[in-house]
Amino acid sequence: MSDIMERFQERAEAVSAQVTHVQGPQEAFEYTLRLCVQKEACQILVSGCEQPLSTAAEDLCHLQVPEKTIAAPDFSSSQLQSLVDLCKEQSISVIQQGLREYLGGMDIGLTQADYAVAETGTLVLDSSKEDFRLATMIPEIHVVLLYSSHIVSDFPQIKNYLQQRFSSTANYTAFITGPSRTADIERVLTLGVHGPLEQHIIIVNDCSNKGQL
Repeated sequence: MSDIMERFQERAEAVSAQVTHVQGPQEAFEYTLRLCVQKEACQILVSGCEQPLSTAAEDLCHLQVPEKTIAAPDFSSSQLQSLVDLCKEQSISVIQQGLREYLGGMDIGLTQADYAVAETGTLVLDSSKEDFRLATMIPEIHVVLLYSSHIVSDFPQIKNYLQQRFSSTANYTAFITGPSRTADIERVLTLGVHGPLEQHIIIVNDCSNKGQL
């Protein structure tokens, strides 16, 4: 492991991220699938189901338990198909667009990072598309694929990238350091209040290839 990669992992894990190394995208998809299989399915809260109901109404409420879902909005058709094929074996659905329709039932958000900064353990993501933003904020678990060649030591090393991003109109650039956290509640640090409870960073070890997954 290179010094810069080791430093990034150390800083990311210090803010509660979980870092894993793989040799290719397929291994990353398999890791994500295992996470989803192990996770308890999201429960869609249906208004009224907490009240005393008739037998027929209770039966309808029980039908609201969804299948598990992975939101993967930014992958090519071929990569998406590989993920779909894996998930079919476990009866897990994969969605790529229209994520607003799944706000109560996304188990895992799977995205890619443009860069990572070792100095702070921060991921940099182009979040201009709404579906991408929802995948990074709504699910309890956010999984991020990151090429090892896209890890830089500090922010000045991606100065040109940031200048280009910030000069464009109507775009979002996200800087994510660990899972969601707040200390607003009685000054007690709590994870997962405003976003994902867990952040998993999968580093694809490819120090020479800077292409997309």
